[in-house]
Amino acid sequence: MSKPQKSLIALLAVFLLFFGFVVVRIGVAKPAATVKVAKIPAGEVDPAVWGQYYPLQYASYKKTAEELPSPTGYGGSIKVQKSEMQPEITMLFKGMPFSKDYAEDRGHEHAMEDLRESKRIGPASKGACITCKTPYVEQAYKEMGWGYANKPLPEMLDKSKHTVACANCHDPATMNLRVINPAFIEAQAKRGIDVTKASREDMRTFVCAQCHSEYYFEPGTTKVVFPWEKGLKPADMYAYYSDKPSGFVQDWQHPDSKAPMLKAQHPDYELFSTGIHGKSGVSCADCHMPYTRKDGQKYSSHQVTSPLKTLDASCSPCHSQGAPWLQERVKIIQDQTFEIQHMAGQNIARAHEAIKAAAVQPDVDEANLAQARELVRKAQWYWDLLSAENSMGFHNPSQALNTLGQANELAHKAIEAANRAAGIKQF
Repeated sequence: MSKPQKSLIALLAVFLLFFGFVVVRIGVAKPAATVKVAKIPAGEVDPAVWGQYYPLQYASYKKTAEELPSPTGYGGSIKVQKSEMQPEITMLFKGMPFSKDYAEDRGHEHAMEDLRESKRIGPASKGACITCKTPYVEQAYKEMGWGYANKPLPEMLDKSKHTVACANCHDPATMNLRVINPAFIEAQAKRGIDVTKASREDMRTFVCAQCHSEYYFEPGTTKVVFPWEKGLKPADMYAYYSDKPSGFVQDWQHPDSKAPMLKAQHPDYELFSTGIHGKSGVSCADCHMPYTRKDGQKYSSHQVTSPLKTLDASCSPCHSQGAPWLQERVKIIQDQTFEIQHMAGQNIARAHEAIKAAAVQPDVDEANLAQARELVRKAQWYWDLLSAENSMGFHNPSQALNTLGQANELAHKAIEAANRAAGIKQF
C-alpha cells in the first residue's frame, strides 16, 4: 500500500470516528425541556386553576386587563365612546342602544364586566348575550341546547362566574385547540367545514373567529346565527339578510328614515379571511398571540393584543423591513380607511335626514322613498362592516376601501332618491 493511500485511509478513519461520536451524542442526548400537559378537570373554567399548571401563559393572559391606547390612534383597550371620534354614530344608531353606549372593546379579562355594565343591556335582554363572553356557554348549551339563548340575561349572568379565558379555546384534558361556540360550529358546518377535523393552523384562527364574527339573533328563539351561507363578503351577507332568514327583517327601524336597519357585530374574521394574510395561511394567533420565550421556554403569548405592541415578535418572522417601517405602513392604511369611513358615515347620516324630510311631504313619491330606504340600509351595512371591525381596514385594505367607497356612493344615491321622492329638482 502506498503512502498516499495510507494517509487517505487514516483521514477517513478520523472522519468516521468524529461523525460516529456526533451521532452517538445526538442519540443519547436528552430532549429539550417541554411543558408537560396537565389534565385539567372537565368543566373547570377558572383560569387561575389552569394558571397553576401553565404560569407563563396565565401571566400573559392577565395582561389583557391592561387599558392602553393604540399606537396608531385607532382602537386600543381604553373604554372610550367611539362617538368621540365619529359624532355621526349617534345619528346612525338613533333609536337603538348603540346610540347610548358604543365603547371601545377592552381585553378578554373585562368581557363579563363590560357586559354587565353596558348601557345597551335592558330588562328585555336575553341569555344569548353570554355566548362570546364566558366559557360557561359550553355547559349552558349542553344542558339546554339553544334554550339558554332565550333565558333572561340576569339569570345567565348569575351562572357565568368567569370571563373569556382558557376553556374557551382549549380542551382541558389535552390542551388541544377547540371551539365551543355552537353558532360558529353550525355556521362552518353549513359551509362544509367540520371544525373537529380542522388543522392546528386553522384552529389558531377558528378559536378567535368563533367570537370575532358577524351574527344576528333568530326571531323568537334568540338563537345566535352567523350569516355565511352565501359567503363572507359584504355583498354575500347582505344578500343573505335580504332573504329574511327565519323571518329576520331588521335589527331595528331607524326613527327618522323609517328604514329597516342592520347592525354589524365585529366582523373581524370575515374581513381577515379574504385578505392577504388570511389567504396566505397566516392565522390570527400568529400576529395577535406571537411566540415568545422566557427562562428558555417557548410559548404563545396570551395577552391577545394589537400586533403593533409586539411588532418584532408578531411581524418580523415574515417581514424584514423593521419595526418603524411596519408601524408607519399600518398607520397609513388605517388613516386612509378612517378618512373614507368618517366621510361615508357623515353622508349616511345626511341620507337619513333627507329621507325624513321627504317622507313628510304631502305628495311624496312612495316608490322613490322606498328605494331611498333600501339604499340607506345597504349603505350603512357596508359602512358598519368596517366601523364595527377592529383593524381599521388593516385586515384587508383593498376590500375595506372598496366597501367604504360603495357605502359612500350608496349614501349619495339614497339622498338623490329621497329628493326625487320629495319632488326636489336636482342638478
